[in-house]
Amino acid sequence: MDEAANSPEPPGAVDAPKAEAIPGPPNLGAILSIPVTVQVVLGSTSMPVAGLMKLARGAIVSLDQRVGDPVDVVVNGAVIARGEIVVVDEASQRFGVSLLEVVAGAGRERTA
Repeated sequence: MDEAANSPEPPGAVDAPKAEAIPGPPNLGAILSIPVTVQVVLGSTSMPVAGLMKLARGAIVSLDQRVGDPVDVVVNGAVIARGEIVVVDEASQRFGVSLLEVVAGAGRERTA
C-alpha cells in the first residue's frame, strides 16, 4: 500500500487555524484584584549598632524627615507618588496620606 493513502491528512493539507487572542480590552477584573503592598516611607536615620542595642520601649528614634516634608508612597518596592501625612480620624488616631505628586515612570524606578 501507498504510505500517502494511510496518512490521515491529504497531501498538501494546511494546518487548521490556531486560536488567537481576541482583540479588545483585556480582562481587567483579574488584574485589578491582584494585591500589592503599599508603604509610606516616613523617613530614615543612621545609628551605630551600639545605639540600636540600647533602644527600649518608649525610646524615640529621630528621622531625617520634618513635619510637613513630603513622604514617599511605595508600591512593591517602587516609589509611585509623594504625599503628606494627614489625620483621617482623630478619635481613632488614624492617619493617611494626601497625594501631592504622582511620580512619572514609577514602574521603572526602584527604591534602594
